[in-house]
Amino acid sequence: MDQAEVFVASDHRGYDAKNALVSALNGEYSISDLGPFELNPDDDYNDPAIAVAKAVKSTSGSKGILLCGSSHGVAIQANRFKGIRAIEGFTPELAKLGREHNDANILCLPADFLDNHKIAEIARIFLNTSFSGEERHVRRINRLDEEV
Repeated sequence: MDQAEVFVASDHRGYDAKNALVSALNGEYSISDLGPFELNPDDDYNDPAIAVAKAVKSTSGSKGILLCGSSHGVAIQANRFKGIRAIEGFTPELAKLGREHNDANILCLPADFLDNHKIAEIARIFLNTSFSGEERHVRRINRLDEEV
């Protein structure tokens, strides 16, 4: 398949949803599961977010999907990396807008609030939506990495 790589990871609260998502998307997309590969109730959301952010940052054209209980922690952690635009796209419309207007490269989803079917639906929309490229959106995105 000639698509960009998609890096997927979770913490313990997103573990089951992550495994279901990887199974649902395998064959449709080039998926790299960054773990975890066994359930550890004491893990931290920071580690999967850092792994996916680093992978997306270093792999041109790639995207990432992160799952945790609320999606808040992984989104906050991932957005600490320059060039990463992680969104909490918990509806199909928000995921689509995040790609079209913000050229989001990581989708963060709340496993405690969405079922596996909805997670896969939102992920597909995110992965299949292109950035609009409109000048106003490019200008705004370029400002995201400015020092404040």
